[in-house]
Amino acid sequence: MMNILGCLDRPTQGSYRIDGRDTSTLDADALAELRRERFGFIFQRYHLLAELTAIENVEIPAIYADSSASSRELRARSLLSRLGMTEREDHKPGQLSGGQQQRVSIARALMNNADIILADEPTGALDTASGNDVLAILEALNNDGKTIIIVTHEHDVAMRAKRIIEISDGNIISDRPNVPNPAPSAPTLASAPKIEATVKKSATGLFGRLGEALNMALRSMRAHKLRSFLTMLGIIIGIASVVSVVALGAGSRQQVLSNISRLGTDTLEVFPGKNFGDVRSGKIRTLVVADANALSSQPYVAAVTPTVSTSSTVRVGTIEASALINGVGDQYFEAKGAKLMAGRLFDATGVHNRSQEVVIDATTSASLFDDGPKSAIGQTVLIGQIPGRVIGVIEAQQGGFGSSRNLSLYMPYTTVQSRFLGDSTLRSITVRVDASTSMALAEQAVTRFLTARHGSKDFFILNTNDIREAITSTTETMTLLIAAIAVISLVVGGIGVMNIMLVSVSERINEIGVRMAVGARCNDILQQFLIEAIVVCLIGGILGITVALGFGVLFPLLGSNFNLIYSPASIVAAFLCSSLIGVVFGFLPARNASLMDPVEALSRD
Repeated sequence: MMNILGCLDRPTQGSYRIDGRDTSTLDADALAELRRERFGFIFQRYHLLAELTAIENVEIPAIYADSSASSRELRARSLLSRLGMTEREDHKPGQLSGGQQQRVSIARALMNNADIILADEPTGALDTASGNDVLAILEALNNDGKTIIIVTHEHDVAMRAKRIIEISDGNIISDRPNVPNPAPSAPTLASAPKIEATVKKSATGLFGRLGEALNMALRSMRAHKLRSFLTMLGIIIGIASVVSVVALGAGSRQQVLSNISRLGTDTLEVFPGKNFGDVRSGKIRTLVVADANALSSQPYVAAVTPTVSTSSTVRVGTIEASALINGVGDQYFEAKGAKLMAGRLFDATGVHNRSQEVVIDATTSASLFDDGPKSAIGQTVLIGQIPGRVIGVIEAQQGGFGSSRNLSLYMPYTTVQSRFLGDSTLRSITVRVDASTSMALAEQAVTRFLTARHGSKDFFILNTNDIREAITSTTETMTLLIAAIAVISLVVGGIGVMNIMLVSVSERINEIGVRMAVGARCNDILQQFLIEAIVVCLIGGILGITVALGFGVLFPLLGSNFNLIYSPASIVAAFLCSSLIGVVFGFLPARNASLMDPVEALSRD
């Protein structure tokens, strides 16, 4: 009956009217409004929220009445002061005695200046002294004009009332007026002023409610830190994985492109024959220096160099090793993007004079000279039976005439042709394409140009841009694959959020019932739990991004030869993704909480 009177439950038959309105025709929010504006509840078991202080518990009804923070705090302090709780208003329920908790419950019932106070066995869990104090307070409230309805099994408590209705097995067996027994004197409790409607409307609104829901969500998270951390752990791992994988892919792609650029920066390699496996390529004599000179005059060519090669034994003192002897033009190092470490490079004069100047790479320098690149400059090396003087050291080149692990020496191609090969034909021609020209168009132009010169297409072209695109495409595919796996971990984390939020709802059913009993709308409960899920995911997203950035700092220390490159877009996307997870996976638990029947929620204490 008390549940029906307080609009917590609906009658199965008959009608219950308040101000002429049949409550059976009202929706959940309209019933919540009645509970919020007309009724105050005092429960036998107090039903205070453990994570809130006394004053915060008292303020709850005013939060759902859309009052401002300052006005509700002032009223809550006034009520607790009049109930003798001034010194305990900042204590949590676990720090209060039973009588003190019931006083807090009474103050909560009075917060919205309710006309009717429904008290369910208000002294049932109290000792005699505390019970008398509570009854004295209720009598004082009645004297101030409040209607007090008490359910009790105790005859002494009933005799303090002005009207007694006896119910047995659901039937009213008597309804009579009563002359109350004399009660211990109690101070008169003048009601605090009602919160004005103008304050309520001007101080809140949608954003005010969202702010209150956020505040309550943060309090709940602080009260259950371990549960909140475990909820966001899946999000932390998922977000960190996605951001790190994208950064890893960007870093590896940059490293790959850097390595490719060492093969030649935007270069075309022209070789005789149909392809690398053509056994007739050695018999083709049409690729000559004149072709390189003719190509150098084309507008799309930035640099061009003839190339020849042979292998020979190299000796420095007692050190002997096999090496690749590369005959190149003076523009070769520019075409290949070679970086000079020490000394200088030979020039066009050295090419014309067939000089015996030698440029070596870092691998060769380390193998033949013990004291670093600078110690090699000016040294004489014996190449077969021909001496050469080292004038420069460059960084090890990738690919080309050999991998970076082979010993490589570079001399003017004229010197290699005359002193080592005795042949004027070329092994290849390296063309560096102007930056403003498309590599594909440049390849077509070189093909047409040399075909016209030779009368037939007796050569093939290796386009380093094709290698770049193929390897880049492969790295992007691998990055997408790993990112997809990381996204799966995000989804799993989201499901974890939903599961733990569902468990949280089941653990907090009593809290939901209390909030509904004091006037919370369905949307208020929905907002609180949904915002809690979103906040968990947002904090998890921020921590995940932090973990990913921390991993980027540690990654080079693990011995990697490249760094992670973070994309602001991926970080923003990860943050938005964590928000979306909170909305999507937090909605179902929040909706379940908002649809709960308040009387059922209160009964599952």
